[in-house]
Formats: sequence, structure tokens, C-alpha cells
Amino acid sequence: MEPLVLYRVIYGTPSPTSFQKSLLTIRPATLHDHRRHRVRFCDYPAIIPTDVSTNTSVRGTYVRGLTDGDIFRLDTFEGWEYERRKVNIRILEKEGDEVTGEGNVEGEEVEVETYVWIAGEKHLEEGEWDFGEFRREKLGSWVDAREEYDDIDRAVEAQGKDPTGGRGANGSITEELMKQLKKQEEEIMKKAI
Repeated sequence: MEPLVLYRVIYGTPSPTSFQKSLLTIRPATLHDHRRHRVRFCDYPAIIPTDVSTNTSVRGTYVRGLTDGDIFRLDTFEGWEYERRKVNIRILEKEGDEVTGEGNVEGEEVEVETYVWIAGEKHLEEGEWDFGEFRREKLGSWVDAREEYDDIDRAVEAQGKDPTGGRGANGSITEELMKQLKKQEEEIMKKAI
């Protein structure tokens, strides 16, 4: 998942504080024996398993540090079309070409969970989904589009508690951290004068 979209889903903003960013470790990774397709009439992709003999792989991100609240928001975001499944990925020690994978140097194998498309291949386009095109032409509308995240925000409200544990954009922890940062900035400015 594009980190800006990830931040928007779990923190409520594509521009979280440096503290919030520090809670996650995001690394490039490869998922073998899967293929990424564009969902028909949509901007977003779907990954599906493939036969080992096809030698296909998907470039993605490995994210460490997600909380149960973060997973709740991601599950809500991905919706009924996807199922969270355990898979093995290879963390990339060196990134090569994003499309062909040429020059990638794979490292450690890690068991993770990812969202696999379950809504039927008839809803997928034949070709590979183009991540570069998404970043260039669609990303802005995804991170700025409030309505895209309304279901997530409503689900969080319905729980009656903050599943981010206060880490969201408007969460109690984030608000307290912002107060502390502002206070530190004011103290630095006083000393500078």
C-alpha cells in the first residue's frame, strides 16, 4: 500500500506527525506467486494467487508496528472484496526496477498478512496494475478525498472508542504530543530572543 494512503487510513491524514511515522517501519518487499491486477472501472489494485510455475510476483510494502486499531481501520478500508491472509514475503535489501524487479536484492523471508482479492476474477482487468501511474495520476485524489474514508470514520465512531489508541490525527495522544511540541517550540523561541 502506498504509505500516504496507509497514513490516511490509520491516522486520518496523509501527513502524520513525525512521532506517528516513527511508530511504523515501512520497507519494500516482494510477494511471490501472486499477481496484481487493476479492478475494473476503479483506480485500485487487487492481488490474486498464481500458480508457482507462472513465476509472478508483486512489489509491495512490509509494515511493522500496526496496532489492532490500525488493522481494524485497514479491514474496514479494504472491505468485503478482500480477505486478510497469511503469506510469506521477501524484504528487499536493495530496490531495483519497480516494474520488472530487475536489480532487486531480496533478503529475509517473513510471514505477514495481506489483503487478497476474493470478489472474483471477472471484476479484474487482464493486465498488471501500474503503481507508477497511480502515484502520478490518482494518488492526490486518494489522499485528499474525504468521502473515500467516510466508512472508516463511521465505523470508528460506531465503536464508541478510538481504535488507534489515541494515535489518530485527532486522537488524545496526538493532541497531547502536539501541545508538548508547541510548548517546546515556544521555549526555543524564548531562548532565541
